[in-house]
Amino acid sequence: MPIPSPLAPLRSDPNAEFAGIVTRGHRFEAPLDHADPAGPKIEVFAREVRAVGAQEEDRPWLIFLQGGPGYEAPRPMDTSGWLGRALEQFHVLLPDERGTGLSTPIQAERVARMGSAVEQAAYLANFRSDSIVRDLEIMRPHFTGGASWTSLGQSYGGFCNMRYLSSAPEGLSAVLFTGGIPGLTATAEDVYTRTYPICLGKHDKWFKRYPKDAECLTKLYAQLEEQDIRLTDGDRLTPKRFSMVGLGLGMGDGFEALHYLLETAAASPDGPADRAFLRAYERAILHDHHPLFTVLHEACYTQQAPSNWAAQTVAQNFPGFPEGPGPLRYLNGEMIHPFMFEEIGALRPIKDAAQLLAAKTDWPQLYDPKALAQNQVPAAAAVYTDDMYVPRDLSLETAQQIPHLQVWETDELEHNGLRVAGRRVLDRLLGMLAD
Repeated sequence: MPIPSPLAPLRSDPNAEFAGIVTRGHRFEAPLDHADPAGPKIEVFAREVRAVGAQEEDRPWLIFLQGGPGYEAPRPMDTSGWLGRALEQFHVLLPDERGTGLSTPIQAERVARMGSAVEQAAYLANFRSDSIVRDLEIMRPHFTGGASWTSLGQSYGGFCNMRYLSSAPEGLSAVLFTGGIPGLTATAEDVYTRTYPICLGKHDKWFKRYPKDAECLTKLYAQLEEQDIRLTDGDRLTPKRFSMVGLGLGMGDGFEALHYLLETAAASPDGPADRAFLRAYERAILHDHHPLFTVLHEACYTQQAPSNWAAQTVAQNFPGFPEGPGPLRYLNGEMIHPFMFEEIGALRPIKDAAQLLAAKTDWPQLYDPKALAQNQVPAAAAVYTDDMYVPRDLSLETAQQIPHLQVWETDELEHNGLRVAGRRVLDRLLGMLAD
């Protein structure tokens, strides 16, 4: 991929200085479809962050790629965590990946107004990692003057890193992965075949820590089946809808968050109709506010083949899970199912488009194993042994195929290790590069 000419942003915000940092937002124009540069355009937002006292220094740049897909970059508040460690050495760029945050956003109602389901699906297909990397290459010369930068990818951000290494390694001086090395040829079905057993194991550990929670969950499911309980947006809270809180089960604080949520329902005379419980549930579920996460989740694994609702297929082998055999006993993990586009009102307008995307057969190839086998970009990765979202064995298999990629495997942290121990994790990875 050729290096683009430096591109001035459409507009930039004034500097803001607070809590030891200086921030400035920038908006760039990018083609909706990079294969059609003369076609429709979208905006992509990125926020630069510099350390107070070092904002005029000529430092290298580190870009942070957020997990997801479909989540905006973190909003900086101070110099804590990984950001503070990065600012000791770099200027930092926090892009809202296309379709998220202040970049031209994706909302189901807006997409539904674009025309037929076929037109909606064609639009949504432009928001995967291949397009994100092209956006970054548009922005990079503006910040670096054409020099390469270091990319830190958390979870799905690591998938974007792998696409970057496959298609534009000249833009990278170093690459860091935290819980985000994908299988190069793994399908969505391959991923779910591994993550369902891990998710089941997380339930076992959770119920061992809080023995009453299994009974509380079964009782709650029965109550939600019998009662017509409505959320603030009017949607009914069904058992399958509640099961989606299992998305957080594989995080370091996941067991506690779920325990306290069940505790709230069990302690109230109103049970699951209790206002505090319903609001806590709504805060834990973001699928309605981040539709790309749901509509493109399986597509983030898919290359030259349809995903065909892979999670629903694999669920048939796991009794007790949503869409699996038998009564519902467990929470859903990071699995995406068609029922979400029925039960979540905010997603219903793109239900037909989601079905078309699940059946799409011509997804472009994301990773180039031949190019990756010749990699010269220094890279370091944190791989979490019991990761519920990015299976360890696929990550290690990929890492073995990429020269100059060092791996630190740890069982001391979960998938959100960068959030809970960011300084430690980033310091370890940068140290690996230095060594």
